[in-house]
Amino acid sequence: MTLADFFNNAELLFTLYLVALYSSYAVLNFLSIKTVWQYMQMHSVSSLPTVISGMEYPVSILVPGYNEELSIADSVRALLQMNYSEFEVVVINDGSKDRTLEVLINEFDLVEFPQALRVQIKTANVRGIYVSRKHQNLRVIDKENGGKADALNVGINAARYPLFCAVDADSILQPDSLTRIVLPFLEDPLTIAAGGTVRIANGCVVDKGVLKQTGLPTNILALYQVVEYLRGFLFGRLGWSPLNALLIVSGALACFQSKKSWISEVIAIKPSVRIWSW
Repeated sequence: MTLADFFNNAELLFTLYLVALYSSYAVLNFLSIKTVWQYMQMHSVSSLPTVISGMEYPVSILVPGYNEELSIADSVRALLQMNYSEFEVVVINDGSKDRTLEVLINEFDLVEFPQALRVQIKTANVRGIYVSRKHQNLRVIDKENGGKADALNVGINAARYPLFCAVDADSILQPDSLTRIVLPFLEDPLTIAAGGTVRIANGCVVDKGVLKQTGLPTNILALYQVVEYLRGFLFGRLGWSPLNALLIVSGALACFQSKKSWISEVIAIKPSVRIWSW
């Protein structure tokens, strides 16, 4: 085989790969359009609050953070202003080396509290648990560094409510995000996870952790990233959802059922459980 033949075969292989890849994207986009249309028909903005008002599951919002000194206060303040009936915010300081814990203590008037922690999942050592004298639904857990997954496991051990929502410390949520992400659990009791759409904040106006105005970035690479996020986090997952084939949800915003016994019962009753993305 000559060098020219090698490059010709490689070119053909890459062409077939791209055709197959973008064909799958086109199919998922088509399926997602149907899902979006059904969602818009069933859940208008005006009727959403009255349909589920007073029926929502209480939610534990878990916020793992490592060296988030500059943004953690605004992020937690924004989460505490969520428009939802009953929720708690559990911030897990994953052994930060900066002033993350000190900032939280000063901003939210935290005091150390000797709370018992039921360890269902083994994690790195917990150094202390703090509660806020300003906000009854805010707790901060200080632990040794073990990574994001380990920090989330500590939050799961500490969660009080049947649903827990994992949120990145630098994410900006809309005030009705909890209401929307909990809705699949109300509609279908077999739902075990629901994920939210992630978008780029470049070009948007953010004030103290609150999104004031949406917009597009001016950088061409950032614009391509916006398109890719829409494809991957919105159309792609909405396309897999009606096929009951959604394998993952976004780590930046995802809600899960926290009771292991509940999940075991669901699997025993019906092997095909539902995972939603919105």
